[in-house]
Amino acid sequence: MNIIDSLKWRYAVKKFDSNKSVPQQKIETLKEAFNLTATSYGLQPLKLLVINKKEIQKELVEHSWNQPQVLEASHLLVICIPKEYTTKEVENYFKLVQKLRQTPDSILTPFKEFLTAEIEKKTQEELFIWNKNQAYLALGNLLTVCASEQIDSCPMEGFVPEKYDEVLNLGEQNLASTLVLPIGFRADDDYMKDLKKIRKNIDDVVIEMN
Repeated sequence: MNIIDSLKWRYAVKKFDSNKSVPQQKIETLKEAFNLTATSYGLQPLKLLVINKKEIQKELVEHSWNQPQVLEASHLLVICIPKEYTTKEVENYFKLVQKLRQTPDSILTPFKEFLTAEIEKKTQEELFIWNKNQAYLALGNLLTVCASEQIDSCPMEGFVPEKYDEVLNLGEQNLASTLVLPIGFRADDDYMKDLKKIRKNIDDVVIEMN
């Protein structure tokens, strides 16, 4: 499939085939794609939990508005962001830049000072919202890569983050769950799989200015 055909093939799966598992090679592709997601200033304020343990998935169903896909899916991906975000992340970012590019301090320092000031002037609430926006970028990227790899998925905001954080012990890692993405393969009897995709006409959603 080309990318457009893959996106037409994709839909939010309502029932996964619980007997099918996503091969580890494709999981590695998704992990790499997540790591390559574009983020603001390239700071990557994100973590990805890859859950492939039915006991945990079953426990999370009740905290996911009882959506069965959480358990039926081959794997459950949880995109997380820091509960508290500090300038230490900027420091670590520029250390990595220096390590990989050997960029001189004379070039890095002005940008480093700018980013540090930007973070220092924001409240933790503002930083949380900013980082959450980055999580949506990652989700969109994962959905596209899943479609390209013929992996089914179902993006979810319908869950209780505090309960996920508790079950997954995320607080101890300074993390907060933000978005959930069950992945796997559609069941043959998923009533949604053969329905026509509903989308507006391109002219209704795209404005060209030539």
